[in-house]
Order: sequence, then structure tokens, then C-alpha cells
Amino acid sequence: MGELTVLGSCGAFPEPGRACAGFLLAHNGFRVVLDLGYGAASRLFGHGLPDAVVVTHEHPDHCADVSALGRASYYGDGPRLPLYCTPSTHRWLEPRPDPSEVFELHDLGAPADLGPFRLTTQSLPHYVPNFGVRLSTPGLTVAYTGDTGPSPALADLGRDADLFICDATLRTPPAEGEPRFLMTAAEAGHWATRARARRLMLTHFWPGTDRAAAAEEARAEFGGEVLVAEEGLTVAL
Repeated sequence: MGELTVLGSCGAFPEPGRACAGFLLAHNGFRVVLDLGYGAASRLFGHGLPDAVVVTHEHPDHCADVSALGRASYYGDGPRLPLYCTPSTHRWLEPRPDPSEVFELHDLGAPADLGPFRLTTQSLPHYVPNFGVRLSTPGLTVAYTGDTGPSPALADLGRDADLFICDATLRTPPAEGEPRFLMTAAEAGHWATRARARRLMLTHFWPGTDRAAAAEEARAEFGGEVLVAEEGLTVAL
């Protein structure tokens, strides 16, 4: 039996009482953090230290609090934590302690085994290198986009996932022909349908977004259950 807890659901900067991107995935006693943006670490610490950390890309609303996690582990004499991220994310782990003292650093682009999970990734369109992540174990698959624009790779990332956590930053799509590096809730629903995912969770909301309206837009495109990421929400998997 697994569960996913939302640590943060905002994009760019946190609304009052909320935090930026962060999730805690637990299965059979093993716990993986997926992103840890502004304010997410304080919510994580209520659950203790994780067993591994995965960061989709270097933007601080996804990784700023990894530094806080490193300090908590270091000064608490915790073990070095496996951290899977892009090399450009390392700069957000400073200042001291040195990242290599508190983390086992791994390149996110390569498949890996994390406890009971097999980690695979898909490169997705964003302003900086971003990897969507897929964590699979017998009987359970969770996929998470990080930040992304529309891409056929999303169908592969979320293929038959029990839970597909999707970027839903934009309230309206940009003008036709503009580069696409983020999605609307309706587009998240479209790609969840293409992926044949069982459930969809919308996340990375721009501050001030009407989340109920975003969920309705996604439901118009996706026939499965649509969840809205809310800080403190725990979903059984």
C-alpha cells in the first residue's frame, strides 16, 4: 500500500499558508521526495527525513528547500541522502555544508532503483532542462511532470499510471505560435487521457488561480478522477 502527500502546490512563489512544489511518495516504508520548493521543507519535516530525493529541474520553486533538507540531515547526524537531479541544480544546495557531504549526487537523466521503485525519466519542454519522472513498483506507478509544455512525451511518461501529477500553471494558453513551456489544466487533462492514466492530480498553480475552475477544465478533457493538489492532502495509492 502506498500513499502520496502534497507538501506544496504553488508555482513561482507560495501563496499565504501554502508552499511551492513538493510531494512525498511512500510505499512499504520507503519514502521519496519529489521536488522541494519554497516552504515545502517545513511540511516535510513533520514526516521526518526521507530515504531519497528527486528534483525535476533547477528552478527554485522546485528545489530551494533541498538546501534546508541537507542542513537538517547534516546537523542532525543523518545519513547521506540519495539525490537525483540535473547538475545545474547543485548550485541551489550551497552554502555549507558541501552538497557531497550530505547527499549522494546522481544524474537524474539515467534510470535508477530507489528502494522498491524503478525510476525512469522523460525530457520535457521547459525554460531549463526538466525531467518528468516515473516511479514504478509492482502494482503501482506514479508519474510527475515537473514543469512542462505540451509534448507527446507526456503520453509515455504517464502511460497507465495509477496517478499522473501534472503541471497546470497557466490560466489560459498563450497565443498560437509562442513557445510552450507550461500547461493549462485542460491540457493536463488532455495528456492524462492520451496516457490512459487512472487518476490525474493538478499542481503548480499560479498564485491566485481558481483551483475549482481548473479542475472543471481538466474534467472536460479527462474521464477519470481529477484531484487538486492541496497542502497536507494525502492520497492512498
